[in-house]
Amino acid sequence: MDWAKYGHVIASEYRKKIVLCLNKTPRTPKQTSKETNLYLSHVSRVLKDLKKRQIVACLTPRLRRGKVFALTDEGKEIAENLERTR
Repeated sequence: MDWAKYGHVIASEYRKKIVLCLNKTPRTPKQTSKETNLYLSHVSRVLKDLKKRQIVACLTPRLRRGKVFALTDEGKEIAENLERTR
């Protein structure tokens, strides 16, 4: 596991909530927003950051709306550690 990425995720409640939400199943930003009770704009910004760091991946990059995001293998490792430390 990349501990720098893990540290980046646990440094923010928003990032933690989103990673744990995506650990269950791939979701759109709107679905993630509803489940985590975070503003859609915050979810979109965090997803962009997590995608850049290769913690999440977009499964439907060609869509303009309704993009589906899922955790990468590294993201799943981070989520599993977060679940254990809850």
